[in-house]
Amino acid sequence: MADYTPPKIWTWDAQNGGQFASINRPIAGPTHDKELPVGKHPFQLYSLATPNGVKVTVLLEELLAAGHKGAEYDAWLIKIGDGDQFGSGFVAVNPNSKIPALMDHSGAKPVRVFESGSILLHLAEKFGAFIPSDPEGRAECLNWLFWQMGSAPYLGGGFGHFYAYAPEKFEYPINRFAMEVKRQLDVLDRQLAERDYIAGDSYSIADIAIWAWYGQLVLGRQYDAAEFLDVTSYKNVLEWAERIDARPAVQRGRMVNKTNGSPDMQLHERHDADDFKTKTQDKMGG
Repeated sequence: MADYTPPKIWTWDAQNGGQFASINRPIAGPTHDKELPVGKHPFQLYSLATPNGVKVTVLLEELLAAGHKGAEYDAWLIKIGDGDQFGSGFVAVNPNSKIPALMDHSGAKPVRVFESGSILLHLAEKFGAFIPSDPEGRAECLNWLFWQMGSAPYLGGGFGHFYAYAPEKFEYPINRFAMEVKRQLDVLDRQLAERDYIAGDSYSIADIAIWAWYGQLVLGRQYDAAEFLDVTSYKNVLEWAERIDARPAVQRGRMVNKTNGSPDMQLHERHDADDFKTKTQDKMGG
């Protein structure tokens, strides 16, 4: 590999970005005027079924399954490949132009919530669910929620980019980030050796956040990298990932705003619980 000498001042080459060159840019703000749709439910989610988007739809489905009727939501599809996240309406909800973004209309004044971890915490605290109520348990849950927020960029933007999406494959960045991802999996495997869930004995937003990235990785749904990373060596992580994957609310949450994979698993928009029933009937030819 030839040595690269960085220029004195970096300039943007719009074509030098691999698969995501069309949506990556060094400036913020909207590129076009486009208002966001608003449905009938208290929560309006604007998202795509990436791991960060899946976190939120899984939690919303878990809240509804637990009997929190106030968690009803509309999930609108944001096609990041088309640049929907740069529309003026979306930027008003999330100035960072990343999915997911949420508008909470349940109070006297609408509240915008962006960053997936912030959305999980907002919803968990609002409904008093999937987060421990005791100070020690809450702190441990938040430890792991923020661990995920800080760690996943090494998995996605680091390993995932250089292993799966970069226009050229280079040994150094792949080795560097593969090593870090395996270290993170070992952290999780050790944590799960003597407990059923990440933060203790109870399923929480920490599990939901981490499962969306690392659970789906070991289940073979991320970057076609399960064999490369030898994920079968992380026995505790695999058992935990499979246990969460079997939850009906998780299976529903995975479908929402999904546009790839099997058509049976794609529910581009979700506006009512019956949308899942319709999808099941379509699958069965009903």
